[in-house]
Amino acid sequence: MSTLVKRILLGLLGALVALQFFQIDKANPTAPNGQDLIAAVQPPQDVAQLLKDACYDCHSYHTTYPWYANIQPVGWWLKGHVNEGREHLNFSAWTAYDAEKRAHKAEECAEEVEEGHMPLKAYPLTHAEARLTDEQRSRLVTWFSALADDRDISKRIREKAPKKSPGPELQHQDMPTE
Repeated sequence: MSTLVKRILLGLLGALVALQFFQIDKANPTAPNGQDLIAAVQPPQDVAQLLKDACYDCHSYHTTYPWYANIQPVGWWLKGHVNEGREHLNFSAWTAYDAEKRAHKAEECAEEVEEGHMPLKAYPLTHAEARLTDEQRSRLVTWFSALADDRDISKRIREKAPKKSPGPELQHQDMPTE
């Protein structure tokens, strides 16, 4: 091996060693009381476990960093990924979203899980508990869809309805007349 190649390799090795002195902050922010999805919605136990196993590492303040997060620049990449995941959807701040946004997020979750986009393909490679079977995927999709449909659209209907004073002539169209 030429001297130049040896120097380049030694320089790269030195740079990698130096990077190890710049570790990521692995401390999780404090989750606001009562805002967590599982605490607020109380899903069935199997769904709660699937959420913890396949979603919470990137989409909540309950991230458990793997050992390889201590190796830079891998740790920086993981930290950036977690920050991006929390920015897009944070189950630890679920009740901070308004009802419409929660419904939309639940619809997106159902769609992402159904289409196989979540969890990301690389995540189950190192997290065996996140390897979802077709049945588990279907269970999450069904649950997220039900969560999305459980929104109160009556408020939006009332807001868009023309303002009328209530009177005997006003009758619900859905109600049968006798």
